[in-house]
Amino acid sequence: MTGPRILVVRLGSMGDVIAALPAVASLKHSIPHSKITWVIDPKWSLLLEGNPYVDSIVHLDRRTFTGLRQAWRELREARFDFAVDFQGLVKSALVATLARPERIFGFNAGSARESAASWFYSTKVPIRGYHAVDRNLDLAAAAGASNILRTFPLPPGRPEAALPEGDFVLASPLAGWGAKQWPLEYFSRLAERLRRECGMPLVVDAPHSLRIESTDTHVSRLPGLIHATRRATAVIGLDSGPLHLAAALGKPGVAIYGPTDPARHGPYGGTIEVLRSPKAVTTYRRASELDPSMREVTPDQVFEALVPILAAHKDR
Repeated sequence: MTGPRILVVRLGSMGDVIAALPAVASLKHSIPHSKITWVIDPKWSLLLEGNPYVDSIVHLDRRTFTGLRQAWRELREARFDFAVDFQGLVKSALVATLARPERIFGFNAGSARESAASWFYSTKVPIRGYHAVDRNLDLAAAAGASNILRTFPLPPGRPEAALPEGDFVLASPLAGWGAKQWPLEYFSRLAERLRRECGMPLVVDAPHSLRIESTDTHVSRLPGLIHATRRATAVIGLDSGPLHLAAALGKPGVAIYGPTDPARHGPYGGTIEVLRSPKAVTTYRRASELDPSMREVTPDQVFEALVPILAAHKDR
């Protein structure tokens, strides 16, 4: 017996793909015999490796004409019953439209990231949830997900660089834009106190080498980041993909927020404590300069938030 063929559109980025995982799992779990195809930027497709709720993947490589043509051909040949656009942009709505499904579910004009994207949807869904994960679950429910699964099936990753043999705290210090950045010298001060008072190194993960005094450097791509996150005793993150990866894996830790709203884009699941200055003003303007509210969260505050997490780990 065959079920509906469902196209999921969520091209990127890391945190946004992770935020859509429970919604897609809920669709697959709820609709008998369904076949789910996810169209995604090749950069992030590793996040779907081994996912039991995704039957096939279409790589949309927008950097080359060949990549675009191949994705267009695969989408046209598949003949989907319906599509769900979890991205809410005009470009993602166009991808769903080019596949020629019978129906397209998407956010309504008031909920889509670009209101014009809703013009392409046959079913425009009003959203009740506030957090990104819950918004995606609302959209999935409108498309037929009656059994909600808050699960994040992620691959194991693989080692790409040396890590400490024992316990360590992992930090991903680079944010998507400058306003969300925590000062790099703060990581150095935190590392000094962690090593002095807890005997534990602070490992800094990045796609290129960062010279931050008193820290250990871990240079990795996505597979190495996943492996290091799984190994870490605790994590420190900003509003960026690595933090949402850690939250999805259920890691404990501390998140440092400033201009963006943690209620909407914070770590999901309750294992990571959020620190944010009461003076922070919510804005999503992609400013290159560090927001002053990020400086107001001090290394000592982060250390004190980490202490009970590290103590609980030692008591196991």
